[in-house]
Amino acid sequence: MNTRTTGPTVLISGAGVAGTTLAYWLARHGFRPTIVELATGLRSSGNPVDVRGPAVEVAERMGVLPRLRDAATEVTALSFVNTAGRPVGRINMLALQRASRSGEVELTRTDLARILFEASRDSTEILFGDTATAFHQDAGGVDVTFAHSAPRRFDLVIGADGLHSTTRRLAFGPEAGFVRHMGLYIATVPLDGPADSRTDVVIHNAPGRMAALHPVHDRAVAAFVFRHPGVTDFDPRDTEQHRRVLAGSYTGGGWRVPELLDRALTAEDLWLDSVSRVRIASWADGRIALLGDAASSVSLFGDGSTLAMAGAHTLAEELAATPADHRAAFARYEAKHRELVDPRQNNVGAAAALMVPATRAAIAARNAATRLWPAVAAGAWLRDRARPRPAHRAPAPPRVDTDRA
Repeated sequence: MNTRTTGPTVLISGAGVAGTTLAYWLARHGFRPTIVELATGLRSSGNPVDVRGPAVEVAERMGVLPRLRDAATEVTALSFVNTAGRPVGRINMLALQRASRSGEVELTRTDLARILFEASRDSTEILFGDTATAFHQDAGGVDVTFAHSAPRRFDLVIGADGLHSTTRRLAFGPEAGFVRHMGLYIATVPLDGPADSRTDVVIHNAPGRMAALHPVHDRAVAAFVFRHPGVTDFDPRDTEQHRRVLAGSYTGGGWRVPELLDRALTAEDLWLDSVSRVRIASWADGRIALLGDAASSVSLFGDGSTLAMAGAHTLAEELAATPADHRAAFARYEAKHRELVDPRQNNVGAAAALMVPATRAAIAARNAATRLWPAVAAGAWLRDRARPRPAHRAPAPPRVDTDRA
């Protein structure tokens, strides 16, 4: 609980990766953050996510990087298998990481969210089991009405509440105006036992469909990614609807698909959502701004947690630079962070083609191409070393990232 009585007050909607990172840095700069979270506790899946690139530096400056590495999975490769389970392609992720010198960490979203929450909680007020229901802003602040707590006034409000953001809906308009379905859905479910390999994510493809086993310490997570038109009246909280969508997309199938599908269709902890892209002309409206997937979801491939942490740090730094001019701070934050977000949003099609090829010929071509990835990464690193300008990261294949920051 933050006990300071001075400094601007900031309401952050969402206790995920973006919200807790922002709270940490705002408190460091003398702000008084309050997080409101609809769930009654930390709401995190056991799905694996990546902390890479700029987020590694943010974690290091927060002093939590050693804890992230202690919690890391042992995954070092993507292994593609055919209907009989025989390997048909492989990407050595460890070689790519060494070539790019990325220092990235893969861990579960549960562990990442917990570590970031623990880093921020002593300087942050937390309201679990509640949500904002209305905002009324004027030149001096934002009056917030809550579902359960008494109304309060804050200097600023930040929506870090994910793809289906309540803050964005209340302050900017209905979700349909900003969220575009990208032709894919993803479902995940934890399994009761470990994967066959602790180091390889095993992936099987049929045209337009992917099924995978991802090792996470002593358990495995099954993931399904499949091409599907947008579902009318999709409800992210309707598990029965999710079961119908998944069952209708995976009739039959080779490898271990029937077994994994049976588990998913009977599990209480099945998670399914659309692969979507959020685009909004401006991430700020007066004293209310958006962060993470609420502002700029880049679908579910690879960079959600990284961009959430990097964006939160940038936003806090810009607010600290001009605490009396939030409009200028929001504008600088957006301009800087869009440089990271925009290229990734533009690469959704390439990510989908790699992980969920639409035809058998495309699957075969992808499998054949996997052996070229280490050479591509090494070549990019050598080119960067020869350039006088700052080096770009070597290319790496996307991973399924179910983070909703």
